[in-house]
Amino acid sequence: MQVTETVEITGHLMDTGLLSRVLDDIRGYGGEYTLDKFDLGYDKDDPSTVRMTVGAEDEEALQRLLMRIQTKGANLVNPGEPEITEVTQDGVFPDGFYSTTNLPTNVRLGGHWVEVDNPEMDCGLLVEGGAVRTIPMSDVRAGMRIITSAQGVRVIPPITESTEGGFGFMESEVSSEKPQRVLVRQVAEGMREAKANGQKVLWVGGPGIVHTGAAPAMVALVDAGFVDVLFAGNALATHDIESSLYGTSLGVDLDRGRGVEHGHEHHIRAINTIRKAGSIAAAVEQGVLTSGVMHALVKNGKRFVLVGSVRDDGPLPDVYTDVLDGQRAMRAELPGVGYCLMAATMLHSVATGNILPASIPLTCVDINPATVTKLADRGSSHARGIVTDVGLFVEHLARELSPTYADTK
Repeated sequence: MQVTETVEITGHLMDTGLLSRVLDDIRGYGGEYTLDKFDLGYDKDDPSTVRMTVGAEDEEALQRLLMRIQTKGANLVNPGEPEITEVTQDGVFPDGFYSTTNLPTNVRLGGHWVEVDNPEMDCGLLVEGGAVRTIPMSDVRAGMRIITSAQGVRVIPPITESTEGGFGFMESEVSSEKPQRVLVRQVAEGMREAKANGQKVLWVGGPGIVHTGAAPAMVALVDAGFVDVLFAGNALATHDIESSLYGTSLGVDLDRGRGVEHGHEHHIRAINTIRKAGSIAAAVEQGVLTSGVMHALVKNGKRFVLVGSVRDDGPLPDVYTDVLDGQRAMRAELPGVGYCLMAATMLHSVATGNILPASIPLTCVDINPATVTKLADRGSSHARGIVTDVGLFVEHLARELSPTYADTK
């Protein structure tokens, strides 16, 4: 015998295909549905509302189904209170734990809706007194109280505008054939808006920023106050420091565009120099490091989190070599972020997208369209993609945002 619940969803259900995707999810999870109420919007801007009864073969299957369709805004009509289970083993969620999204989420406790702090995908919901926050699996400890039901949980999906549905060129979300100046201006406006609201601008960068010769432009953006936090790996910092010390990036002279004798040694010698100083900040204080992106970040009191990988040389002393420690350090910098720009890094972009709330505007810039699409495919569906040369993009952005850089070009 099936167990059932009644859910309701409101929005532009037909012209955006949202209702179709919800019904596909129900069938994909082996469930059944009955449409109980369907109020179709009269005008094209009017939202529609659907109420339906969904069923599954047992309570566990129903809970998983409800969690799935909640990501699209299909919430319970009678939400009730959540089931809460105590953790019995460190690093292990209780069976049936609520698997979170990065969308705004509320939990009903004591008859009142409580907003979940820092919505993050692929986490659990930790109840602490009258508050609820997301918690990653690696941080859960015995005795913690974790939500283990879809009951008592409400997800608020992003508002999807209705589409005209007409034919047009360059209508895809990811394309290199779009007016770059307009895109740069829109990113600049997003950063200005974040700063005007007292929020931070987060950059996620790869070594391509240095390889393409855009480091001076990024330095100008740091000086202008439009880089508050940088997430990167060992590579960006290493090649930026190599450029400062030797004028090369991976042994390539950035002024002449060709390799120099013994240039292949420069990156490891640069790392050794910083390790001798003790840290990047110490190298700046000692006058060892006098230019570049990392120098600008230290000089301006900005934050950076460098998380390494198995392929790293050295690494630099500031690099987190334990990825869980690196994740925690990244999460600690997210409060107050109002805009995020990702440039020339697939792995760090996906990693950051996994911990960012969907409410933070996000733009990914890369010469490879696959980087942008992979970010969206990993759950950051709100990400905006710009396919272009990162060096040229960062230079154009610096001209837009930094008067001193504009005057030098």
